[in-house]
Parts: sequence; structure tokens; C-alpha cells
Amino acid sequence: MPYIKFLFLLFCLILIGECRKHKSRKRRWSGAVESYKHGAPLTGKRMVDNTKSRKLKTDNLLRVDDHDFTMRPAFAGPAVPVGVDVQVESLDSISEVDMDFTMTLYLRHYWKDERLSFPSTTNKSMTFDGRLVKKIWVPDVFFVHSKRSFIHDTTTENIMLRVFPDGHVLYSLRVTVTAACNMDFSRFPLDSQTCTLELESYAYTDEDLMLYWKSGDESLSTDDRISLSQFLIQKFHTTSRLAFYSSTGWYNRLYINFTLRRHIFFFLLQTYFPATLMVMLSWVSFWIDRRAVPARVSLGITTVLTMSTIITGVNASMPRVSYIKAVDIYLWVSFVFVFLSVLEYAAVNYLTTLRDGKDRKLREKAREQSLPCTCGMSHTGTMMVDGTYSESDTNSLAGYTRAPAPEDPPEKQERMVVHISLDNESTATKKKTRFRSFSFMQNTHAIDTYSRMIFPGSYIIFNLIYWSVYC
Repeated sequence: MPYIKFLFLLFCLILIGECRKHKSRKRRWSGAVESYKHGAPLTGKRMVDNTKSRKLKTDNLLRVDDHDFTMRPAFAGPAVPVGVDVQVESLDSISEVDMDFTMTLYLRHYWKDERLSFPSTTNKSMTFDGRLVKKIWVPDVFFVHSKRSFIHDTTTENIMLRVFPDGHVLYSLRVTVTAACNMDFSRFPLDSQTCTLELESYAYTDEDLMLYWKSGDESLSTDDRISLSQFLIQKFHTTSRLAFYSSTGWYNRLYINFTLRRHIFFFLLQTYFPATLMVMLSWVSFWIDRRAVPARVSLGITTVLTMSTIITGVNASMPRVSYIKAVDIYLWVSFVFVFLSVLEYAAVNYLTTLRDGKDRKLREKAREQSLPCTCGMSHTGTMMVDGTYSESDTNSLAGYTRAPAPEDPPEKQERMVVHISLDNESTATKKKTRFRSFSFMQNTHAIDTYSRMIFPGSYIIFNLIYWSVYC
């Protein structure tokens, strides 16, 4: 009996232990399933929160709270060398009106801060985002002559901080900056522009911080896909020099220089070709009859107004500079040619009107001074006058001389023979007047004839000189 009780008690203990083990495995499995649902790997061990231990490890390694990072590294010692390199992501726009450009770039700084050194057996670096940047010292580099700039913050701030075991630091950020660019438009649109983006420390002089290009000219890299609608990017290069401020001292300044050459084809289509066609259209009036006043006047006014519109459109997209641009020279010379073609017709019309008035006066004067009997007669001749004419009628012929009548047969005594001759002075004056009138008429026709050669020839010579100087 005691033996049976002992076996029963042993069986109960074993059953209770198995039940406890089953419940423990079930709890571990349910916990693992929940962790797997949240992205953790499914293992048989208990899940460990690595973020908490990493945070504690980082604090111990970097010792951020053990140092005063408001001061630069090696404070009161030699200047801190800070290397810089730049990767240009895009050149967004060039504005002639505002004289500025917009550029997006990756700006990277390299320096050594022994306060951030940490022991490491693998010699691997640690990478952080912008939250740690606010706790440590970073170079206070800014863009000189910038109008607007910002650090991209989508989806988070585009800032990266990488710390190496020996204390070397890489600080990178993605920035878009709009900076001023002093442009010279004296050769516009056949010009080339050189713009500069300048980097400098705001607070630290060259005695505290030394900015330099980390790898010389290779410190600047660009994307091969960068392109602009109006410009061709010729080259990027870097320079550096000291900048002096009278109140604060000398500062290291880095320069990103890039040269742009404007595409001319757009302006050929939009400005030069239309202006040239308007000038050629104004020459059509030289082949139109001078008496077609509405046609020639309307053609001249249309070309003048069109040239004015082209000039206004070009100047509307340009800054109001106080010097003459290359396109202004071409457009205004073209405008002068168009305007002179209008003046040419005004001169032709005036001279034609003047000639017609003089011809009318000469015809009226000749009509008043001429006689019916003088038509078709030579300088001297004989005119038979019937007896019905009286002697007073015969003597009333001005400019004629009377000769004695020859003896005629008796049957013709009733006729009177009068010998008249034209006045030599009156005849010479009439010939001279006719010659002058003929020459005057010919000169009015010659104005259009000469204009057909002079205007195109002069414009061609101007174009040859213009394009040889500016191209």
C-alpha cells in the first residue's frame, strides 16, 4: 500500500512538470510569433532590443556629454584643416533678369576631432543622421553672395555624419543654393558667362580654420547629364584665395567656377531671322509703282511697327543695363534700314508731286503764250492771210515780224501775204525748260532704281562686319 501511494505521487509530479514545460514552450512560441509579425526574425531565443544597447554603447564610445563641443577642435592651438569636396547634382536655372543661378549640390567636409575618437577592433566607422550634428562641432561654412539656400528635408534632413575610430569626421549635406552672378551682356546673345559659387567660414578666420579643396581640381565632380536649355556648360574648375574684411580679418575662401556659352540657334529663329525678313520686306516697295500710295505706305508702316515689336520683346526679357548689347546694334540698324525705306518713298512721292506741279504750270503758261497758227511751223515761214483779216489783226501777232508782200497776179489781189518768224529768245527758253523738265522726271525714277541696289548692298556689308566681329 505505501508503495502504490509513492508511485502515484511520483506520477503526479511528473505530469505537473510536463504541463509546466508545455505552457512555457507555448508562451515562447506566441512571443516569437508576435515578434515575427513586427519584423523580428523567428528564433527560439528571447528577442533582445539592440537599439537600447547600441545607444548605450554609442554614448560610451563618442563621449558626447564629456566634452564642450561649442569650441573647435584643438582650441587655442593651430588652425583646424577642413577639406571640402563638392558634387554638383544639377544646375537648375540661369536668370539674366535677376543675374543669378540656382544649383543643387552635395557639400562634404573632412576634418579630425580627437574628442570623437573611439576604440574599435574592426576599425569600422559609425554613421549618423542630422540629429547628432546638433550635439557636436561642425564647420560653419556658408555661401558668399547667396540669395536663397536650403537643406533638403524630404523625407528627413539630407545630412550624413560619419565618424571613424581615429576621430576623422565626414560631414555631408545636400543643398540647393541661389547665388548672384555678375553677367556682361555687351555681346548678348553671342556671349559667354562665367559664374562663381563661393564658400567661406563665417566666424573662424584663417588662424582658426583652414578651408582647402581636399583633392585639388578633382574635388569638384559633376553629373554628365547636366544640361541647360539656353547654355552649353563648357567647364567647371576650382580656385581658392584669401578674403579680407577690415573689421574681422582674413578668411579662406573656396571658389566653384563654371563657364557657360549661350546657344545662338534660338535667337537666330526668334530675333535675327525675323528682323532680316522685315528689312527685306521693306525693299519690296522699291518695285511698286510710285503712284500706288496706299500699297507703299502700308508696307512701310507695317515693317516699322513689326521691328518695334521685335525690339520691345527682346528688351522685355533682359535686365535694364546702361550699355549697348550686340543684339541692340543689329536690331536698331535693321530698324534704321526699314525707316529709311519709308523716307525713300516719301522723297519719291514729294519729288513726283513737285514735278507734276511744275509741268502743269509750264503747260498752262505755254497755252497762254502760244497761237493756233504757230503749231507745226518752223522758225521762219510765210502765212497767207485772206483779205477778210484787217491790218490790225495782222499786227496783233506777238513775236512775229511782218514782211512786204510779194507781187501777185491780179486774180489773187484779195489775198494778203504775211511773213512771220518765231522769236529766237522765246524758242531757246522753251527748249531749256523742256530739257530741265525731262531731267527732273528722269531723276525721280532713278531714286527707286538706285535704292534697289544701295539698300541690299549696304545691308549685306553690315551683316558681314557684324558677324565677323561678334562670332
